[in-house]
Amino acid sequence: MSISERQKEERALRKERILSGALTVFKTKGLDGATMDEIAAESGFGKATLYYYFPSKEDVFCGILDRGWTQLWESLEEDIHSDTGPRETFINILIKIAKKAQQNRNEYEFMFNAPKAISNIDDSDQDWKSYQHQLYAILKGLLDDGISQGQFPKLDSNLMFKAIGGLFVGLIFMGEKNKDITGGDIEKLLNQLITDPTQP
Repeated sequence: MSISERQKEERALRKERILSGALTVFKTKGLDGATMDEIAAESGFGKATLYYYFPSKEDVFCGILDRGWTQLWESLEEDIHSDTGPRETFINILIKIAKKAQQNRNEYEFMFNAPKAISNIDDSDQDWKSYQHQLYAILKGLLDDGISQGQFPKLDSNLMFKAIGGLFVGLIFMGEKNKDITGGDIEKLLNQLITDPTQP
């Protein structure tokens, strides 16, 4: 028996409520401290409903990451395939990520910080991990292309990527909450960080 469109929508809405409730629990208690009882209570469902969608709290945890990284990846497609140069494309992608992160601060803080807390979960076959790897590879590729075209200074792109990533996350989550991050902010961050030491 196939399920109707209405049933599909209801299932999707239930899943969203569970993930939103779980995000609140994980932000407060962490993965180790959270329980399925607390996730069910925060989501407004019984445990039977919770277990119908997610067999364990680790699955719920990865479900939040899957949702966030999938939505982010899909929102960046146009910027990734644009015809602008590497530096401009790099900046446009960072601006888009910053805007999305500022609109949903809790989820994005979780997406960027939570993976460090899941050493006990096998994330090798998780969808979110492949999106994360692809995005990081694209950004690093843009740095490499920009270096070869003289749009970035000739520095080690791996180190540059790590340093920019750390400063960028700080800019999003420790900057002014209600101030939109602009291209100028990203340019300033890049210029402060990657001034070519060979130039006077």
